[in-house]
Amino acid sequence: MPIQNMFAALKVQALAQLANFNAATVVVSGDVLVVRRRFTLAEVNAGAVLLPPIFGIKYRLTDARMISIGGAFTTSTLVRITGTQAAAVVALLGVAIAALSQSAVVRAGAANATVLADGASFIECDVQTGINVDKTGGAGTVATAVDVEASFVLVEG
Repeated sequence: MPIQNMFAALKVQALAQLANFNAATVVVSGDVLVVRRRFTLAEVNAGAVLLPPIFGIKYRLTDARMISIGGAFTTSTLVRITGTQAAAVVALLGVAIAALSQSAVVRAGAANATVLADGASFIECDVQTGINVDKTGGAGTVATAVDVEASFVLVEG
């Protein structure tokens, strides 16, 4: 079986795994995977998985946004979408809590929404590593949840 067909089969298997993962809404349009999930305040404070590690797959972020639900997200410093690049955890998107007022849509690259220098947020993450959501600083308060929506391309590892 040619390598291209092997990756296509691996990609189909990965999408099947993601379709039933952790209450997330996963939509595929062409080669782009869009995942949306509402994380409770407790999940953000503890750190939670947005996309699990999948054998032979690398995730490459193409876009992301967050929305604070039930009030402003307070007390913490940043709410982050993290991945692993060159064996180190990196913040693909870091949203300052000043931007997470109730119902405000905060997109990657907007004011108070930091991406890595020189476009590094949009390069491939390491193979077989997941994408997570967490916070820095103190425990978040007031908001009841944070909606996270992100688009990724699945890349052969």
